[in-house]
Amino acid sequence: MMIDKIGGINPLNNLQNTRRTNETSKVSSGSDSISVSEEAKKMSEAYYLKEVAAETPDIRTDLVAQIKEKIKDPSYLNADTISSAADHIMESYGL
Repeated sequence: MMIDKIGGINPLNNLQNTRRTNETSKVSSGSDSISVSEEAKKMSEAYYLKEVAAETPDIRTDLVAQIKEKIKDPSYLNADTISSAADHIMESYGL
């Protein structure tokens, strides 16, 4: 009976694998570059904004609570306050 491997390891293969590893580590690669089209950049930005919008709640409960407290005060709703609110609404529509 002849034993040519000890523990499943062939010393000749280990030596050959070491040489291959050393040789491949010496190979240098050129510089890589990519270019992204303007359309892809816009799509990426749109995707990001969509994700932010999905994570943002539709109703800002903290502001709603503040306004409810202000409305409870009878002196808050006067002509100036109503006019200011109306102006802000018109500005948001670009009028």
